Amino acid sequence: MSGSGFKPFMRMTGHEFKEGYDKAILAVGSTEYHGEHLPYGTDTLVSEHIAMEVAKRVKGLLMLPPIPFGMSAHYSNFPIAISLSTETLMRVLREVFDSLRKHGLNRLIIVNGHDGNIPAIEAATNEYRAEHPEFKMTVLSAWWVTAGQLVPEGTFEVWDGLGHGGEGETSMMLRVDSSLVDMGKARGVVPDLPKHVDWKWTFDEITPYGVTGDPTKATPEKGAAMNDALVKLLVDLVKELDEKDWKT
Repeated sequence: MSGSGFKPFMRMTGHEFKEGYDKAILAVGSTEYHGEHLPYGTDTLVSEHIAMEVAKRVKGLLMLPPIPFGMSAHYSNFPIAISLSTETLMRVLREVFDSLRKHGLNRLIIVNGHDGNIPAIEAATNEYRAEHPEFKMTVLSAWWVTAGQLVPEGTFEVWDGLGHGGEGETSMMLRVDSSLVDMGKARGVVPDLPKHVDWKWTFDEITPYGVTGDPTKATPEKGAAMNDALVKLLVDLVKELDEKDWKT
């Protein structure tokens, strides 16, 4: 199920599913304000895109529908954020895991698109693996950090490409669907945060724009470099895991 035969799970018939899948990939995103220049679904759209590009290249990898809501409480002072609690997101994830395991799909890749989801994903996956060691999982927790480590040095001009709606994320959206990006309205700020600690902010405290970083430096070429590096990383990882029967 690769190349021209690829279909996301939502578009499959029961007959097509019976052709054989032994692992799945799940994008977890959010629905929240991303400045005046990006769509509310940016985190979902980017993580879904990465998952789809990987599923197109890996035989037997079932692309699940994305989870479009995350823990967005810290962004909710900008209208409008649809937020789940960490506890609710953990429960949703665990019930997805249960559903897959019931049908013998015991290998899962998670592509996370939103910082607020990281604690829920970390706790849910660790607890679930302890309870069900036969259920194997690997997680790309923060693609925006990983991409910055994989692309050539000097790719980004401001703040290592980081930021909510910043250089890196805007570049990725230009790669995913440039028709959804209005670069004429792009503006952001690099916040002055304490070093060496994880400062707990609400987003309106650190930016008046709903954007951190500098989205004006974003380009489709930077997005393509990030996308290609992340897809290659995950495709190579899954092939390696398959060769080891998903054992470390």
